[in-house]
Amino acid sequence: MPFLSANALGSLIESAVSTQSLLLGRAAHAHIIRTLEPPFQPFLSNHLINLYSKLDALDSAQLLLSLTPTRYRSVVTWTALIAGSVQTGHFTSALLHFSNMRRECVQPNDFTFPCLFKASAFLHSPVTGQQLHALALKTSLIEDVFVGCSAFDMYGKTGLREYARKMFDEMPHRNIATWNARISNSVLDGKSYDAALKFIELLRVGEEPPNSITFCVFLNACSDGLYLKLGRQLHGYVIRLGFRSDVSVLNGLIDFYGKCHEVKYSELVFDEINERNGVSWCTMLAVYEQNDIWEKAFMVFLKARKEDIKPTEFMISSALSACAGMAVLELGRSIHGLAVKACIESNIFVGSALVDMYGKCGNIEDCESVFYEMPERNLITWNAVMGGYAHQGYADMALNLFEEMTSESHDVVPNYVTLVCVLTACSRAGTVKIGMDIFESMRKKYGIQPGPEHYACVVDMLARAGLVERAYEFIKKMPVPPTVSVWGALLGACRVYGKPELGKVAADNLFQLDPKDSGNHVILSNMFAAAGRWEEANLVRKEMKDVGINKGAGFSWISVRNSVHIFQAKDTIHERYPEIQAMLAKLKRDMKAAGYTADTNFALYDLEEEEKESEVWYHSEKIALAFGLIVIPPGVPIRITKNLRVCVDCHSAIKFISGITGREIIVRDNNRFHCFKDYQCSCRDYW
Repeated sequence: MPFLSANALGSLIESAVSTQSLLLGRAAHAHIIRTLEPPFQPFLSNHLINLYSKLDALDSAQLLLSLTPTRYRSVVTWTALIAGSVQTGHFTSALLHFSNMRRECVQPNDFTFPCLFKASAFLHSPVTGQQLHALALKTSLIEDVFVGCSAFDMYGKTGLREYARKMFDEMPHRNIATWNARISNSVLDGKSYDAALKFIELLRVGEEPPNSITFCVFLNACSDGLYLKLGRQLHGYVIRLGFRSDVSVLNGLIDFYGKCHEVKYSELVFDEINERNGVSWCTMLAVYEQNDIWEKAFMVFLKARKEDIKPTEFMISSALSACAGMAVLELGRSIHGLAVKACIESNIFVGSALVDMYGKCGNIEDCESVFYEMPERNLITWNAVMGGYAHQGYADMALNLFEEMTSESHDVVPNYVTLVCVLTACSRAGTVKIGMDIFESMRKKYGIQPGPEHYACVVDMLARAGLVERAYEFIKKMPVPPTVSVWGALLGACRVYGKPELGKVAADNLFQLDPKDSGNHVILSNMFAAAGRWEEANLVRKEMKDVGINKGAGFSWISVRNSVHIFQAKDTIHERYPEIQAMLAKLKRDMKAAGYTADTNFALYDLEEEEKESEVWYHSEKIALAFGLIVIPPGVPIRITKNLRVCVDCHSAIKFISGITGREIIVRDNNRFHCFKDYQCSCRDYW
């Protein structure tokens, strides 16, 4: 290397830092040693310390510092070492260097403090941060915008949000990064209204114009607070300021409209994006999934794959949640395979989504397998597998898992959802005493205030055990107004145990809370029909017609070789209709020969017995089952999903069919799973 001047060597070292080339830096250092007389000029020592500290060669940086005479060690020297330590993640070393610097009576400057506040934040050491704040106040450097912003950021990241707010209010100058952090902290604290006020204050003060990060943070506040009108106003403001082509802002708008259940506007914004990134596709997929529009969620997922969008943890988790919503096991397994191929199946969010998907698709074996293979589990994972056990009728397993979760070996603290799952399990198992003990210990033992879902579980638990009157008394003593779920649980019990008078009380309350729900009217009408009170049954249906309530059409669907086949009652349009009819006729003959009698108590009309049998025989779930028996080979479980509750006769018939055919049949209706095998159902004939 030819002889270079000190300035040229300094520039060469800077190039080594910018290109992250430690080799070039060491070559420059060697040239300095060979050509220059020690001690080196202070600025060269500073350059070299900066080089070694920022390229994670701290031993070399510290050695060079020790060889530098004390009189040459300035604040620039120490700040270079501290900044490099912070940049390479050696936060404790950075604070130690600062202590040594103070021992040499070197005063920090406006570049030193931001590095130190950052180190305190990453170490979650608010005490150290407060000491630094005091020193910054003493030296008056806290008034510097970068020092003040760094102190504010430190308080926010160490959890001292009240100090952060005071710091923000006392700052004489604030840059846009500080405003963004202030608004973001309010959103993270669940204070959406405060975040909105701060955004408006930013516009009013006019210190700096908002940027794309500001808009995204504010849209999060609007999403959390469901401030639809405010978010729409921001949309207009974004267009006016020229951010309509900023993909990050547009992604925020898609998310905002989706969380406010304005899916059509999410679609409009998505369609306007010229160059969509992976976040755009993930956000649109999540919007459909969160609004239960599962078919469109699948379409977006498939389009994203065709666009060669790399599957991320968020995308896979959302797609799996859509599979869980529709109970399409085959597609869920395909996405599981994609997660394995992308090496993200061990991610805690993907793993939790897989556990949830298999549980909601009725495959408890794979649900358990994924759960126990996960390297790390969070509370959501535990809740997912516990909910899967509870809803499929494995109540004892759910209760055992709850005990395991709260044991010393795992020491996971249950939350609101956990106790809903546990009480649901107690309800399914009929363990009233255990369930009531858990309910009554919620506040004292776990610090959780019972909510509407917990009260609904207790009512359901009492009612399932035949304690219908006690369940009604429990409702009357509730400290909060009974919800639809509470009265619905009582109405369901009255249907099972034949208590039409109390059922009418529950139904009347449901009509007031949810007058447009046809299901409650149908249950009450069927209850009267089962009791032979046809006039009252017909009166309920007439009232439905008079107020314009239509009973939702019943559909059942079954997935076969990645194709979904959908059936309605008395369906005749399927391409294999003749085979389905032949299978239904064969099943009917075999069942009668084995002693089966149709349950026509809940037939919809006052008909002759033979007509009633014909009416209930061609329900959609029976047609779907007949098709499944034709196309699904023996030994493979038949999985059916229905959008309404399975009727009494279909439940009895499928139990019988599982026995005479030797098949495992899993039916998921709008209330729970029914796992039929050998003439038995997991729900124990209560649903």
